[in-house]
Amino acid sequence: MEVTDSGRVGGGLQISADVIAKIARLATLEVDGVKEISTGNAGVQGLFHRVNLQKPVLVQFTEDVAEITVHIIVDYGRKIPPLCEKIQENVKSSVQNMTSITVSKVNIVVAGVAQEAAQPVE
Repeated sequence: MEVTDSGRVGGGLQISADVIAKIARLATLEVDGVKEISTGNAGVQGLFHRVNLQKPVLVQFTEDVAEITVHIIVDYGRKIPPLCEKIQENVKSSVQNMTSITVSKVNIVVAGVAQEAAQPVE
């Protein structure tokens, strides 16, 4: 799906859903406490079911309004609700500022928690 704005002077503008997803992905990774963007696969079992992988960032359009869903892995020890609120704010503002496309919702799916890094033995 692409958003098209033919009202531009001297030509048209098309913004691909992939571009919006990339902006949303980068805006999510900017938030402290996000370990990574997840495809939703779980360990070894996920390796055998690669056909069923979800997109880590999904962009859906209703008319010219976007709804974005982001799957994340959070750092261990982080409070998830405030982290997700920060992600929602950052993604919405980044997409709207860069593309002028209205974002109605930013859904966050917490797909996992990253393990703490092992402390080196001295």
